[in-house]
Amino acid sequence: MYAPILSTKLSIPVQRSHVVDRPRLIVRLDKGMYAKLILVSAPAGSGKTLLVNQWVKSSLIPTAWLSLEEADNDLSRFLTYLCASLQAIFPKLAEGIVGFVQSSEPPPIETIITYLLNEVSEITNHFVLVLDDYHLMTSEVINQALVYLLRHIPPHMHIVMTTRQQPKLPLARLRAKGELIELRGSDLRFTSAESSEFLDRVMGLKLSEEHVALLEKRTEGWVAGLQLAALSMQGSSDPNHFMETFSGRDPFVLDYLMEEILQGLTEQVQNFLLKTCMLDRLCGSLCDAIFDIREPKEHESVDFTGQDMLERLEQANLFIVPLDNERRWYRYHHLFADLLRKRVHQNSNYAGTAETDLSVTEIHKRASIWYEKHQMELEAFNHAVAAADTHRASDLLEGKGMPLLFRGGAVPALQWLNSLCSAEMDSIPSLWVMHAAALLVSGHMIDVEPKLQSAEQALQNMEPEKINSDLIGHIASIRATLAVSRHDADTIITESLRALKYLHPHNLPIRAATAWTLGYAYHLQGKRVEAELSYEESLLNSTRIGHHIITMMATLGVGNMQEFNNQLHLATEAYQQVVHMAGKPPLPIACEAHLGLARVHYEWNNLDVAMLHAQQSVQLAHQFVQTDRVVASELWLARVTLAKADLHKAAIMLDRINETAQRLNFTKAIPDITAAYVLVLLRQGDLKKAMRLSWDRNHALSQARVLLKQGNTLEALGIMESCLRLAITKGFKDEQLKATILLAAIHEEHGNRTQAIEFLTEAMTMAEPAGFIRVFVDEGVVVHSLLKRITARGDSRLYLLQLLAAFEAEDNRIEMISEETNVYPYVSELRIDPLSVRELEVLHLIAQGRSNREISEILHIALPTVKGHNRIIFDKMQVKRRTEAVAKAREWKLL
Repeated sequence: MYAPILSTKLSIPVQRSHVVDRPRLIVRLDKGMYAKLILVSAPAGSGKTLLVNQWVKSSLIPTAWLSLEEADNDLSRFLTYLCASLQAIFPKLAEGIVGFVQSSEPPPIETIITYLLNEVSEITNHFVLVLDDYHLMTSEVINQALVYLLRHIPPHMHIVMTTRQQPKLPLARLRAKGELIELRGSDLRFTSAESSEFLDRVMGLKLSEEHVALLEKRTEGWVAGLQLAALSMQGSSDPNHFMETFSGRDPFVLDYLMEEILQGLTEQVQNFLLKTCMLDRLCGSLCDAIFDIREPKEHESVDFTGQDMLERLEQANLFIVPLDNERRWYRYHHLFADLLRKRVHQNSNYAGTAETDLSVTEIHKRASIWYEKHQMELEAFNHAVAAADTHRASDLLEGKGMPLLFRGGAVPALQWLNSLCSAEMDSIPSLWVMHAAALLVSGHMIDVEPKLQSAEQALQNMEPEKINSDLIGHIASIRATLAVSRHDADTIITESLRALKYLHPHNLPIRAATAWTLGYAYHLQGKRVEAELSYEESLLNSTRIGHHIITMMATLGVGNMQEFNNQLHLATEAYQQVVHMAGKPPLPIACEAHLGLARVHYEWNNLDVAMLHAQQSVQLAHQFVQTDRVVASELWLARVTLAKADLHKAAIMLDRINETAQRLNFTKAIPDITAAYVLVLLRQGDLKKAMRLSWDRNHALSQARVLLKQGNTLEALGIMESCLRLAITKGFKDEQLKATILLAAIHEEHGNRTQAIEFLTEAMTMAEPAGFIRVFVDEGVVVHSLLKRITARGDSRLYLLQLLAAFEAEDNRIEMISEETNVYPYVSELRIDPLSVRELEVLHLIAQGRSNREISEILHIALPTVKGHNRIIFDKMQVKRRTEAVAKAREWKLL
């Protein structure tokens, strides 16, 4: 929607054919190839932009040009234009940042700039980024972004900044390091020779050396002053008298010169200037709309067209700057536009007849209509606001099919809505709702509910037949979204269903968002079928209308459901689609997609890939504030670390994760933390702590694992049989698979080998289509033993061989780690040789009362090897009997 305006903001202003060459300044600018920042700081009308334009064209260096305006103080808009300007010279650069910053919870500005710099660092050629009129940037966040950018800018990137005032940048540090080139107002003043050339060749005035010197002295070389004076003299019948009365230092010189210039122009040109000066940028069609000039019919003629007039002004050097090579878009010199606007506001009855006179309000209204017609809704909205047309601005804000809030308009919307009084808001209750939505999109959660209450109060004061039910639905949808941040399933469902009841069938943006919130609530409640249906509905509608953020959220929801249904390949496709949609650099929400890919690759035993995705998820999750996403991501990083046999590091990570979840009351993450923590404790041999943790948190699978380790297989069977029945009843296929594998291990230890093999065979049938590996490996040596027995019975399917290979690789990894590092640091403190992982397994079986022959069968090692392990264990622990070894092992917390 920004395309026509965007192209002008990012174009290098077209250099006029007759300008004064200024080699002394060009040489100064050329030194910028050794500097980070070239600062051109001078008052209005000093020729800053024109000078930089000349230098860029003479240097032939690739240049990204961004002409700034007040509306660019919106961070999203600024970064959008910044990236687009860079893409003008490097098309593939920063493709994903636009979606990044339009997220409801954008990352810190330093993160965004870091992503940009990472991509810029891959470019080898020197290039320049021009920020024209930086003094218009009053946003502290944007200024911080420039400070951070300058601090880390690569040596082949150079920033040129034109500004009317000193920017709040670390200039002293840059100056001390020789990384700053400065041109000030005194540098830009015309010398006598330059003044002479300008007045003679550019402005066409044949003045004596005395008059040139006098004019240069009185304007002090100020370019705009010279041009204004020259324009006045062009229409003067007595240049000598003009020179005698003109004083460049007169505080009213600008007003005086403006009077002189306007009086020298035709009424038609005056009228055109004073009516179009309200526009930041001009094109022929837009000017035609302001003057209501339509296409002439056959045999008809019009006095002028907008395009003709713009070209005439350019030929007259009347402070108008073409913005593209096709000369379709122009802008007035900022100083000239300011003076024209001042004149308009001083006298509402400015030049022009009563028949042709237009009010400022009408000009803005016509501009708004033109911009809307040309699908530039944000510009249309801004002009509607300037016209004080509340109803039109409200309609534009709501958008046609997609609210402007979701298309980068949240900041200007908030600025306008904050400026309205309560009476104006009450007269159009939808404004209260839009205010709440804008606050929600901008992350101001605490301020949302009061606006919704004001909307409801305004609706109560309306006649029933005039109440818009769609508005009631929108209010409920916003409340549902607020409840999502609290994981409040009941409130989400209540408000979502109310929203869907009242929302208009064609209000797809809000219906798509509401379907997603409803899916999330069902997800929290474990109603997976209902959640999947809601996510799919949300995905269908958001895709149809191009609602980027909701499409990603819904795709993630669908991927979660596929993962729960053991459809790992489909889930992977969904998560990869979200990663692609999140762009480069990615939106923070991509942390959920990387987390899903970490889980899937973990199950496929691709531990290195899983580690990379988990690390990416953690990095992105840190961009969210006060959510449990960091905990969820770090948990899977710990799970992969544990699977890589780095037990000590995994334990430290889980200690920190558990403390964070408890402190911030992230209850949703507690079950998964418990499961991982118990696995670590069991491998450390700390059965007492594992039992206490699993019972305190009522985690059934962990309780069964502890009981199995203790040899209490009967109670373990009772727990897992109950878990399996519940998983089957609810249709939780992922839980059913876990329970079936664990039941196989418990039955084997309980002496029910036939049932154990039946359960494990059933588990393989469930797991094979998706390629599960880790869910078997994580249950340890008993499952490995059962798989070998199934193989011995003649089962040689490929999947079974893959599982056995994974167990063998696991054994090798554990043996290697145990030889290189001391897995149990407390043993080192006792100054004894650490036990290997295999020796610990033998010790655990000894503690269970197993005979050497039973240990041999369980571990599938020869009986003499078992006896050899016993002898080594006794030597390391400095004991002579099994009972002494078990007692000391408990004392040292090996069991």
